[in-house]
Amino acid sequence: MRQRGRSEQPVKGRRAKRPKARKVSTAASSITDLQRQVGNLTRKLEEAREQQTATADVLKMISGSAFELSPVLQTVVSAAVRLCRADQATIYREENGEYRWAADHSLAPDYARIERNVRIRPSIGTLVGRVALNRDTVQILDAWTDPLYEVKEDARVGGVHTMLGVPLLREGLPIGVIGLARRKVEPYTEKEIALVRTFADQAVIAIDNARLFEELRQSLQQQTATADVLKVISRSAFDLKTVLDTLLRSAGRLCEADMGVIARRQEERFYRTVAYGLPVDLRSLIEDQPVELSRDSGSGRALLEGRVIQINDIEADAEYTHVSRGTGAFRTLLGVPMMREGAPVGVMTLMRKYVQPFTDKQIELVSTFADQAAIAIENVRLFDEVQMRTKELAASLQELSTAQDRLVQTEKLASLGQLTAGIAHEIKNPLNFVNNFSALSAELIEELNELLRSATLSDKLRGDVDELTGLLKDNLGKVVQHGKRADSIVKNMLLHSREGTGERRSIDINALVAESLNLAYHGARAEKAGFSITLKHDLDPEAGALELYPQEMTRALLNLISNGFYAATRRKAEADDETFEPVLSAATRNLGKTVEIRIRDNGTGIPPEVREKIFNPFFTTKPTGEGTGLGLSMTHDIIVKQHGGRIDVETEPGVFTEFIITLPRETGTVTA
Repeated sequence: MRQRGRSEQPVKGRRAKRPKARKVSTAASSITDLQRQVGNLTRKLEEAREQQTATADVLKMISGSAFELSPVLQTVVSAAVRLCRADQATIYREENGEYRWAADHSLAPDYARIERNVRIRPSIGTLVGRVALNRDTVQILDAWTDPLYEVKEDARVGGVHTMLGVPLLREGLPIGVIGLARRKVEPYTEKEIALVRTFADQAVIAIDNARLFEELRQSLQQQTATADVLKVISRSAFDLKTVLDTLLRSAGRLCEADMGVIARRQEERFYRTVAYGLPVDLRSLIEDQPVELSRDSGSGRALLEGRVIQINDIEADAEYTHVSRGTGAFRTLLGVPMMREGAPVGVMTLMRKYVQPFTDKQIELVSTFADQAAIAIENVRLFDEVQMRTKELAASLQELSTAQDRLVQTEKLASLGQLTAGIAHEIKNPLNFVNNFSALSAELIEELNELLRSATLSDKLRGDVDELTGLLKDNLGKVVQHGKRADSIVKNMLLHSREGTGERRSIDINALVAESLNLAYHGARAEKAGFSITLKHDLDPEAGALELYPQEMTRALLNLISNGFYAATRRKAEADDETFEPVLSAATRNLGKTVEIRIRDNGTGIPPEVREKIFNPFFTTKPTGEGTGLGLSMTHDIIVKQHGGRIDVETEPGVFTEFIITLPRETGTVTA
């Protein structure tokens, strides 16, 4: 048994060893599988961790740079290249139906220059165009051999074969595309595609955040600009040029325009009144040219059609034939009419140097500013109307006041006329009696002297008689002299009390001045032997005719000219210089609605203390018997009260005196 037992023991041992070897091999295989699984799990865990880290980085960038889109997009393309084993990546954004570069990572320099300047429209010929057209993910296994891919040369420049494009979708519409490329032919896995879609969603979030922030910023900017404009309008409500310039510049700044012009209605045409940014040569071409209501210009087209006009490229618009075409000053144009009650009162035009159409929001903003400009123009028009009406009312009030003054003056003069008539009646006869009997008494003294010559008188007595009769004769002569002066005063008072002698009619002012000079000169020569003075005149041929009372105005001019004669000849008489020559000059000048007459002499001048009194009645500086003091007073009344004019005096004692008469062409009053 032992032997059998011994002989069986090895057998049992051998049989026992074989199952143990199989168990070790199975265990080793299980360990290897386990290690492989652990490795796979570890790799997946690392990939997941890396994806989570990348996603966290993008989300952190989105939260940290919520309003700066470029850093976020750059982080997205960088993470996509790293996690999806791509060699390069690019993000494109949609602008006006085209897709343009927004960010890239690891592009070759030559390829980067192509991608950053290209504009891609939806089509099957490009990766981005195909994604935008299908609104779905597109993978091109090999761009070099794909029969539908049209820009193979660009792919060769970039050295890329396999491409992956994922749309950035907002509400089902592509607002951008993220594109990845490999330098070898190797398709992207579903996992990699899913990861890129995640990045695309994050990019959409970033773009939306930036868009919302930009809209908010623009809204705040517009509100601020509008508030500033309203502030300017309130401060300069009736300074239209300032208001329009502020509106134009604000609209241009907010809409990123390079230049702008506002044309507004003036009478029946439209003229450019404010502008900014225009080249000097272009401004000189259009500055004084009216805007024609036609389709050959943006402003004219907007006015003609009464609606917003945008010309994307003036060089490509066949109807645009304005002088600005071909100058290179601008390419894109926006014209917005400024409407009031359905009719245009002006047009606001903004221009850009390069072809870049204005967005709908920008057009809406410019329209708002154009409406404000129209309101400003209407406010100024109404203000001008009110001002004009106010001036008309003020003029009417002034005319009424003048008429009242004239009526009062007429009443006063009528009273004075009645008084002087009474004086003439009561004093004239006694005065004539005094004058006549004084002259008669002088003649009787002559007769008495004749009778006494035949009488026998002693020499002493005859001498006394001759002395007494001589004194009587001299006294009677003085009585006659002063009687005549009193008679002259009464006559001048009667003249001063008259107003409106003759009828008011149109008369040539130069002829009136020349006639007055001639009358005064010959009258002075007839009155005083040896009278001599040099006359000069500078009569404006454009002076024309005025409505006035010729007789009264002639009387006023004669008074001024006669005073000038007196002052100039008096200076010559008092001067030590024998070479001094008396000169009197008369000049006229057309001032539009008024005419100016100047009477100037080189006489003694008027002292300051006398100048304030020269127009007062009965004031005179002439010696007793040579002036009544009514000449200048009467002249003032004729010019100011009777004709609504103005009389001023410029003088320098010992040098000159100049009277300046300003008369209105029509019935009215000359303002000071």
